[in-house]
Amino acid sequence: MRKQSFIQGTIILLCAGIINRMLGFIPRIALPRIIGAEGVGLYQLGYPFFIVLITVITGGLPLAVAKLVAEAEGENRPEQSRRILHTSLALSLTLGVLFTFIALFSASWVSSVLLTDRRVYYTFVSMTPMIAIVAVSSIYRGYFQGRQNMIPSAFSSVLESIIRIFFMLWFSWLLLPKGLAFAAAGAMLGVTVGEIAGMLALLGQYYFSVQKDRALPSGDESPETTPVLKRLAGIAVPVTAGRLIGSFSYLLESIITVRSLALAGIAAAAATAQYGSLQGMVIPLLLLPGVLSSSLAVSLVPSLSEAAARDDMPTIHKRMHQALRLAMVTGAPFAAVMYILAVPLCTLMYGNAADTAPMLRMMAPFAVFLYVQAPLQAALQAMDRPGRALINTLIGAVVKILLILLLASRPEYGILGAIIAIMVNSLLVTLLHGFSVVRLTAMSLRWSDPLKIIAATIIMAAAMSYVYTSVSVSSSQWIQFLAAAACGMGVYLGICLLSGLISARDLERVPFFKRWRS
Repeated sequence: MRKQSFIQGTIILLCAGIINRMLGFIPRIALPRIIGAEGVGLYQLGYPFFIVLITVITGGLPLAVAKLVAEAEGENRPEQSRRILHTSLALSLTLGVLFTFIALFSASWVSSVLLTDRRVYYTFVSMTPMIAIVAVSSIYRGYFQGRQNMIPSAFSSVLESIIRIFFMLWFSWLLLPKGLAFAAAGAMLGVTVGEIAGMLALLGQYYFSVQKDRALPSGDESPETTPVLKRLAGIAVPVTAGRLIGSFSYLLESIITVRSLALAGIAAAAATAQYGSLQGMVIPLLLLPGVLSSSLAVSLVPSLSEAAARDDMPTIHKRMHQALRLAMVTGAPFAAVMYILAVPLCTLMYGNAADTAPMLRMMAPFAVFLYVQAPLQAALQAMDRPGRALINTLIGAVVKILLILLLASRPEYGILGAIIAIMVNSLLVTLLHGFSVVRLTAMSLRWSDPLKIIAATIIMAAAMSYVYTSVSVSSSQWIQFLAAAACGMGVYLGICLLSGLISARDLERVPFFKRWRS
């Protein structure tokens, strides 16, 4: 099986991530137009429970599989790799089936007791088939990542997105005459169909790779001194605990936000609609540029693990500086676009900017902290400090929940209280992760890079604002928006090249640019 380098693996995942994020905006744009903000709210309210269940089942297992498989492949022991895969699959599938039945039997209680809107019941039931499917897919993705082959994960995720979008919109449209509750459930059923397609793609690529690997010589298979299950648990349990905090935080956020809005005097249907606008429309826009930092985080784990095993601190510092600089350089201009052009962006995406644009503009400057957070957390996990990441995440989660309780329940804040809590959480956790990484690696910070990025972003924002408000390019709002954004991006790229944030050598590392130059 072909392996990729750190940069190649990142670029493959980045390309797939960009495609998925762009495809993902098709339902983000179309679904609110089909079922409205209230229907999106019903869909979003059921999702946090699904995330918690998946975290319990998989959690740190894919990361553990990736690390152990990488070790086995480094010793040329493919049979050990498959043993790790089969053990983790058995564990994950068993838990998946168990929690599927638990979810089905508890669906009525969750929708009627924990949540304020009983219509979520249908969405909750529709998501249960996904639990076991995602459990299996995540293990195969971890296996391929451990072998430093990111192509299967990238291909399956793109295929899953395409299938999911089609069936998500089709099923919601078919079930809309039965009511918003059934339409939201139909959207969730479409997600299930996409997950099935992604799992089948991973299975096909696995069996194809096994046939090829059997023709290759392998090293001697020495007996295992430590059972595979014990080694998997040793890595997966701390990571799972950290991710559970994030998942439970998301779950509590959904419950407490809606209940706090009710305390503020907002009706249940209106609270559901506001939550749907925040989580189903604004947050996805903010997370769109995070596709690069997510790709960097996945590629960082095997790369930093290998360097840490050799005690190669220069390589660790180099990889961290690369990842952080890329996350900031690529995330900052998108944050500027979302801040300056929030109204036209939300109008063009969702058809209504009255509710979403103020939220987007308020949160945009803090989005950069989210983009930097992913590689920092990956570094802590790769260097065997998942406990530190766990504590940082827990502190941020507690602060966020307390702020939602204090602010969202007050009529003068309402949904803005939840937004403030999310922004404080992103800032606090990122700073805590950064402090932990600096202490762990003794890495020196390059303050010149953030200062250059801030200056370039401010100039870019001024250029975009001037073009959009003072230069009439076209009567079409789309063209006017694109012209302003393109002008701003051009100014930003020029400043980055002149200031040394981006060099010609950096561009040469991008395969498409290198091929175009040649």
